Amino acid sequence: MGTPEFAVPSLEILVENKFNIVAVITAPDKPQGRGQKLMPSPVRDCALKHNIPVLQPTNLKSPEFLDELKSYNANLQIVVAFRMLPEVVWAMPSLGTFNLHASLLPQYRGAAPINWAIINGEKETGVTTFFLKHEIDTGSIIFQEKEPILDSDDVGSLYERLMNKGSQLVLKTVKAIEAGNYPSLPQSSDVETKHAPKIFKETCHINWNQSSQQIINFVRGLSPYPAAWTVLNGKTYKIFKCQSVVDKRSSTVGQIETDNKTYLYVKTLDGWISILEFQPEGKKRMTVEEFFRGNKI
Repeated sequence: MGTPEFAVPSLEILVENKFNIVAVITAPDKPQGRGQKLMPSPVRDCALKHNIPVLQPTNLKSPEFLDELKSYNANLQIVVAFRMLPEVVWAMPSLGTFNLHASLLPQYRGAAPINWAIINGEKETGVTTFFLKHEIDTGSIIFQEKEPILDSDDVGSLYERLMNKGSQLVLKTVKAIEAGNYPSLPQSSDVETKHAPKIFKETCHINWNQSSQQIINFVRGLSPYPAAWTVLNGKTYKIFKCQSVVDKRSSTVGQIETDNKTYLYVKTLDGWISILEFQPEGKKRMTVEEFFRGNKI
């Protein structure tokens, strides 16, 4: 059960290792782009390539879907980046249902674990497989693998590594469950947990009244998608890349300094940052130098 690109390597690795995948469940096709043409999910494309039956229920509790799911008689269900399942679905297989989550649970439960780990300046994250139960992301842990977060990482680069590391962990978990020899450890409840709620457009608005490092982490944690943004002269700019710079000028927070050729600095709470790549409203992503070849601020 999965929908986005993140789930594809996990499906591929199970196919390559000759596991009998009786069906794939994914989201219904969604209208996309200017023409609002219906587009299948990456997981659906992958399943069809391997001639695996695909179910695309709109209602996970509908009797028709439940009957069809039951007819496949699966021993085990695997969830990678899907949606919340009702108990009648996750309790169906004899060996249960496990989920791959892109954090070291119990930290960063929720919809956007990769983003929030970078935004919060973490130096390490990872992937976890765990059995599903009622409360979201709280079931017993099967396996975990750690992954360092580099200073140069943004969501794009970390997503890629966790996606591939996660597929290896899914394979390891399925093999262990098949052999009947796997850990199942309750998540610790005595640690202070950080959360990873869904990210909305308003979440991505840059607050310049923070330290330079906080703003840099915020931009990295939302780049390339959905992207941090700010408003300048009434226009919205998405910011993809920035760095701290030493500038002795004293100024008020949010003040801009530029030569309209090579640099664009913004004053933060404790210094200045240089914006390196952004996307002005109505234009494509570009470097600041490219922008200044035909525009001024």
